Amino acid sequence: MFLNCYFKESFGLFDRVGDNKVAFNQVADIMRALGQNPTNKDVKKILGDPSADDMANKRLDFDAFLPMLKLVDGFQKGTYDDYVEGLRVFDKEGNGTVMGAELRIVLSTLGEKMSEPEIESLMQGQEDENGSVHYEAFVKHILSV
Repeated sequence: MFLNCYFKESFGLFDRVGDNKVAFNQVADIMRALGQNPTNKDVKKILGDPSADDMANKRLDFDAFLPMLKLVDGFQKGTYDDYVEGLRVFDKEGNGTVMGAELRIVLSTLGEKMSEPEIESLMQGQEDENGSVHYEAFVKHILSV
């Protein structure tokens, strides 16, 4: 019961109109504020693949949102080993590092593409003097953020 009250209160902070509803395009942000990390693609799928216009204009109330939040909570999440294995593919030297420049390209072009400021924030302090990133430490950093 306490969590539902917490979720409802957090949900209400995103209500910009005062009708106890939020826009579809706010749903992912609310889920992330509540500790989930769904992809935008997952959220659109949960919302029924709405058009861009619907994302901006359609609204939903807390009673419709809560089951969506619970659904996202059940999604499979990547593990430390999954991320390390994915980055190991780019470790050409076999020494536990990947080039920072290559990692930036991957983050901006593959999967859920990140913006330049997002990448810079994530990469801050991760490169050594040669421009390499120790990917096991990088994954630990990402999972701790």
